[in-house]
Parts: sequence; structure tokens; C-alpha cells
Amino acid sequence: MKTKWPILLGLLLLAAPTAAQGQDAYSTNTDGSIYTYTTNADGSANIAAYAGPPWAVVIPSTINGLQVTSIGGGAFLDCTSLTSVTIPGSVTSIVGEAFWDCAGLTSVTISNGVTSIGEEAFGDCYGLTSVTIPGSVTNIGYWAFGACTSLTSVTISNGVTSIGDNAFDSCALTNVTIPGSVTNIGEEAFVSCTGLKAITVDTNNLFYSSINGVLFDVSRSTLVEYPGGLSGGYTIPGSVTSIGEEAFVSCTGLTSVTMSNGVTSIGGEAFGYCYGLTSVTIPGSVTNIGFYAFGNCTGLTNVTISNGVTSIGEYAFGGCSGLSSVTIPGSVTNIDDYAFSDCTGLTNVTIPSSVTSIAIGAFLDCSGLSSVTIPGSVTSIGDYAFYDCTGLTSITIPSSVTSIGEDAFYGCTGLTIVYFEGNAPTADSSDFAGDNNLTVNYLPGTTGWNTFSANTGLSPVLWIPPPELLVAGAERLAGEEVMQLTWTNNGSTCLLESAGALASSWSTVSTPWTTNAGWVSTTATNTNAVQFYRLRAQ
Repeated sequence: MKTKWPILLGLLLLAAPTAAQGQDAYSTNTDGSIYTYTTNADGSANIAAYAGPPWAVVIPSTINGLQVTSIGGGAFLDCTSLTSVTIPGSVTSIVGEAFWDCAGLTSVTISNGVTSIGEEAFGDCYGLTSVTIPGSVTNIGYWAFGACTSLTSVTISNGVTSIGDNAFDSCALTNVTIPGSVTNIGEEAFVSCTGLKAITVDTNNLFYSSINGVLFDVSRSTLVEYPGGLSGGYTIPGSVTSIGEEAFVSCTGLTSVTMSNGVTSIGGEAFGYCYGLTSVTIPGSVTNIGFYAFGNCTGLTNVTISNGVTSIGEYAFGGCSGLSSVTIPGSVTNIDDYAFSDCTGLTNVTIPSSVTSIAIGAFLDCSGLSSVTIPGSVTSIGDYAFYDCTGLTSITIPSSVTSIGEDAFYGCTGLTIVYFEGNAPTADSSDFAGDNNLTVNYLPGTTGWNTFSANTGLSPVLWIPPPELLVAGAERLAGEEVMQLTWTNNGSTCLLESAGALASSWSTVSTPWTTNAGWVSTTATNTNAVQFYRLRAQ
């Protein structure tokens, strides 16, 4: 096998010029451990696997005369018996998942020479308590130390330029210092570090800064990350115009936040999973509330969205089960998909006339919703818009609505009546499925109801609205002779009606009037104890 190896290696190098090539070779050491390795394109060795014991491992700088320059993906994967590892200076790359799920690993020494720590390289190393990342490292990959739940201390040396997304997700860190060399910090780099009190930035850093342990960009116009171990309320500095994506995500101790009128955007998941947040006021300077911005803030009971906001993003308040009221201002033109889905405590909502469509799943599973006002500006109601809104009992669909999406009112088991003010919109059998006690009412002169009935399986019923009450009424006591009512009825015929205090119905007093406005008086003596009068449209 050994005599064939150089020939085989040469053929593989010609066939596929990748970073790590060649078939597995083995090195058995005097201590009984076995390294499996491959040969890289430059002739160096890549550690592919390890079989111990021993489990306190010092990786050699050479194997069979080849310099070890990389530790391959999954090389020590699930080595739960591994207790410590020393990586030599010859190694430049620790590839993704190299030490994934080494739950017994408590100590790691990374020598100067390593330039890259790959994705999930030390992920789920639950026993790891501290690590020093040397200055030779430039990149710390995605989730590189994710879920190292015992990791209380990390030293990031000057030289590191990039800290990847979720690099230290769910670690036990209490503080961390960002060196001056760092130019990029990924999203959620320190998310769910529930003990983290401060992120401190070297004053020589040209890209980031910190105030009282909170991470900002160097100009302090963007709030990048709020430490997850802080609790209580927080006032965002007036210099901030943008709250970055996931900036406060999973900050469960945050109870309140005050935004200045300079904030213009709230990024995706900015306050997601902030279970302790109870109320928030979004200033009028904000134009866009991002995707999942307040998603699953289950303790949030009240939201005030100031006039100026134009867009409420997908799932922006999704899963805010404690939210009981929300004011949507007239500046909002877009309520995106699932924006208020699973807000089971929401009881009523008024959609402003600036909105032209109700998006997919906008109020899905809002089981407490009992009242919703849809304005005449809305032309379409999206799929699943009010799916499983079991508390909804009645709803009026304005004449502007021309289409109702799939399952829009599916499972609204409390819905008993729907009033349509215009022609029948396009709809299908799923739209009101499961609404077993539903009556559909339509106005005289509107069209399309035979098709609507055929498509939905419902039987619409003609709806004649009650007459408009022009004047609520006047009262005359016994013996009084003068009574005057004035009204404006826009050309419709109106009637003067009266009823006694104990009467069960109203009776017509006068002949109809058809003038646009006017007044009526009578000098007839009232012989009843109390008599009530009203004007109404005929």
C-alpha cells in the first residue's frame, strides 16, 4: 500500500485540485493514539480523524514527515472523552465542526499561527471554560463557540478582524473586549449570553464603539448589540438612528425601552424574545418596523405606534400573546404577512384607511379578537388573514373589497354574521370553512351572489340595514306645548316619530319631509306623563 501511495496521490492531485486531497492515511503513535490524515494540495497534512486514548491531546506539528496545517471538518466530532487539546503553530486552519460536541473538553490551547476558526468548530463543547484566540487568527466563524455553556472567559487578541454570526451564542460570558483590529461583528454574535453585562470596545477601533457596555458602530448611530445579562429599562441614546437586526434579541431582563425621536428604523428581530418587555412606544420618526422586530415578546401588553410609521413588517408582533391593544396610525400603508399572528390577547383592532390590503396571516390565530374595523380603502383580504380568530362574532366587509384569499376566515367558530356592503368578492369554499353558524348578508342592488354561493357553499341573505337615526330624540313632559327638532338628512325622506315612556314601539307623528335640512315644531299639548320624539330616515 505504501509503495502505491505516491502514484495514487499524484493522480488525485491532477484530477481534483482542491484544498484537501488524497485518500486517508494513518499514523500510529507510541502512546497508542491513531491519527487519520489526508494530504493537502500543497503537500501538507490535514487531520481527518483521531482515535484515542489518550484524551489530553497534543496535536503534532508533523505526521510522517508532513507538516500539519489544518484540522479537518469533524476530525474530533463527538469525541466526548476528549478533555484537552493543544493545537500547534503549524496549523493555519481549524475547519468547521472540527471539535463539535466534544462535551468533555475543558481546555483548548490555540497556538499563534492559526488564521481561521471555522463554522461550529467548537460548538456544543459544554465543558469548555476559557479560551484565548491568538492574534494570528483573522476570522472566527459562525457559531464557532456556540452553546459552550460553561465558557466564562474569552480573550480575543488584536489581529482578529471578523467575528461571525452567533460566534459565542449561549455562552456563559460575563464580559468581552473587542480589540481594535475587528472590522466586522456578525448578527447575534453574543446572543443568549444571559450573564453578559458588558461588551467593551478598544478605543483604537475604527468601526465599533461602546457606551456603558452596549455595542454601537463607531459613529454611535446604529445600536449593534445589547448585552443579554443587563436588566431593567434602557434609554437609547439620541444619536441612534437605527436599531440593528437582533440588537436586543433574547434580552429577557429588559423591561422597558425608550426610543428618541431620531430613530428611523427598527431592524429584524431587534427585540425578539424579550419576554420581560411590557410596553413600547415607537416614535413617529420610525418609518419601518422590521421582520419579527418584537416577535414573541409574550409580556408585551401595550404598543403605541406613532404617526409616521409606514410599514409593519412580517411577524413584527407575531406571538405577542399578552398584547391586548395596539393603535395603528393613518401613516401606515403596509401591514405585512403575519404581522400580528398569534396575538391571542388582542381584542380589537382598527385598520386605518391608508391600508389597501390585509396581508397573508396578518391576524392569524388571534383567538381573543372580537372586533375588527376594515376601512373602505381595502381591496383584498389575504390568505389566512383571520384564520382561527375564534372570538370574532361579526364583521363588515366594505364595498371596496374585491377578493378574499384562501382560508381567510377559516375556523372562526364564533363568527355568526358577515355583512357585505358591495358586490360579491371572489372567494372559495375554504374562506369560511368551519364557521358553522355563519349568516352572510348582502345589500339590495349588489351582484355576484349566486357565484359567491356556488363557490363558498354559503347561502347569502338579503340585508336591509336599519334606518339612519337623524336626531336621537327630545323629551316633553306633561303639559308642555312647544317642541322643536332640527336635522340634516342629505335629501333622504325623514319621519317624525313619538313614543310614550312605557311604549314598546314608535309611531309616526307627521307626514314625510324630503328637504335637506330643516326643523319641525308642534304646539299640541302633551297629555302623556312623558313623551319622546325622534327623527329618522325612512
